[in-house]
Amino acid sequence: MDEILGQVLRSAVWERLDMLSELATRADAPSLLSVARSELPRLTEGWRSMLAAHEPDDRGNCPVCSSRWRQQKAPCSVWRAAYEHLVAGGLAPQPTNARHALDPSALRSRRVHAGAR
Repeated sequence: MDEILGQVLRSAVWERLDMLSELATRADAPSLLSVARSELPRLTEGWRSMLAAHEPDDRGNCPVCSSRWRQQKAPCSVWRAAYEHLVAGGLAPQPTNARHALDPSALRSRRVHAGAR
């Protein structure tokens, strides 16, 4: 049952991201403004929530990425991805072969062939 729920949740999230990517590339200006006003606060809160969970503990380890046997020093992969996508890549031109530069329908078909994550 958990596996089915996990798949449903993952699919819903990927579909939402695909929809937002498609809107960003195809929507007219008034629609894009409306979507930005409703979705940007949700996305920033989502990032904040995820990053708060990955804040380093008093020993400098990520409590989510660490296990009993292996400690993950900060910054963990979540913080590195946040920096890459929100800061470093924010103004940098993206290569045309980057995953997020693909057409959203190409992303869907890619996930289907890869087992839909």
